Amino acid sequence: MKPAKTSLHQLLLARSQWMNARLMEGAARHGYGEVTDAMSRMFAHLAGRPVGLSELARLLAVSRQAVHQLANEAAALGLVEFVPSESDGRVKLLRFTQKGWDMSDTAVCEIEAIEAALAAQIGATDLAELKRILARPWVAGEAV
Repeated sequence: MKPAKTSLHQLLLARSQWMNARLMEGAARHGYGEVTDAMSRMFAHLAGRPVGLSELARLLAVSRQAVHQLANEAAALGLVEFVPSESDGRVKLLRFTQKGWDMSDTAVCEIEAIEAALAAQIGATDLAELKRILARPWVAGEAV
């Protein structure tokens, strides 16, 4: 039997899961234990601007209904709120509340701590190289 090769996809998925597990542990330590993995992925796309549910569904590769349910759960926790779009009154956008921004700030600090621990393990130069490579466009015209 031929030994299976580990693909780039498998490696990226495993490392993403590793990082997310540490981020979720940090969230629990800082009082955000009610935040789910799915919410965390959704929050990553609320980078300083309100985002429509259809766009979030596309970015997360899930149904609009699934995003709406997730957004409602996050709103019930006081982390996000629905606001009308300035350009289209029929469209509702999702944005962080102040509590959500506080959580986001905590997550940024936690990510910095995770990266510092990773740099201590694999070396700052290798971490910088890894980030440099991952930040490069992988297809022509792609914005990362």
